[in-house]
Amino acid sequence: MPFAFDPRRALSALCAALVVGCAVPATAGDRFANVAEMEVLDGGWTPRGTYQAALRVRLAEGWKTYWRSPGDAGIPPRVSWKGSRNVGQVTFAWPTPDVFETAGLRTIGYHDEMILPVEITPERPGAPLRLRGEMQLGICKDVCIPSELAFDHRPDPDATRNPVIAAALAARPYSAAEAGVTAATCRLKPGAYGLEVEARVTMPSAGGQEVAVIESGRADVVAGDTKTERTGGTLIARTELFALEDGPLAVDRSTLRITVLGQNHAVDIRGCTAG
Repeated sequence: MPFAFDPRRALSALCAALVVGCAVPATAGDRFANVAEMEVLDGGWTPRGTYQAALRVRLAEGWKTYWRSPGDAGIPPRVSWKGSRNVGQVTFAWPTPDVFETAGLRTIGYHDEMILPVEITPERPGAPLRLRGEMQLGICKDVCIPSELAFDHRPDPDATRNPVIAAALAARPYSAAEAGVTAATCRLKPGAYGLEVEARVTMPSAGGQEVAVIESGRADVVAGDTKTERTGGTLIARTELFALEDGPLAVDRSTLRITVLGQNHAVDIRGCTAG
């Protein structure tokens, strides 16, 4: 079944997510002042010589925020490390998100709080770390608003294992091997606006109504809504990728990322072969 992504629908959905820009007056800022708060959690040094921390966002009752791929509408979290010291490579470990259905739109994210583990490789081993910057994210209840949360934290070099971070790490999706994935193939062909992708994943059910998300692996290439169905032992997911800038669109199958969200667990599949 062909899948067509209409950028005008995406723009409309994005406007719906950014209600603050369309309907919430600037003078209402104090009303949302305490909707979201951030703190940095220490998890100590790892045997690899990296430092384990986490960004913890606490949300007021009834509010939610978004996963790295927010779905039909929403703002994915973006973290700036400007002002940090001795911070080299940064790796996030995203806990399994929830799927929300609101007014005909499917969004993906977290309610109550988001704990985002982050593993930091120092530029200079042995030198002190300073974690400073801000997170930009969208938060929603009756309206959706963009938010910026600043942080400035000096990690405790003597910190040990943090059970809150450990729980967030344990909540990550299974790897393909852990979930029993035996094959993942992708067919690519030109679409109405970009590049259509049909992924076929041979794997046991993740439980209930499965929702697949396909990500391009490139910041300048985004995906539309993903349609998901199952035929026996094969999960089929279809989407259309389109470039944010003009020019030819090429995608490397090895960079595609397929996440399957099920009732029992989630699965993180990195790359696919031709098929």
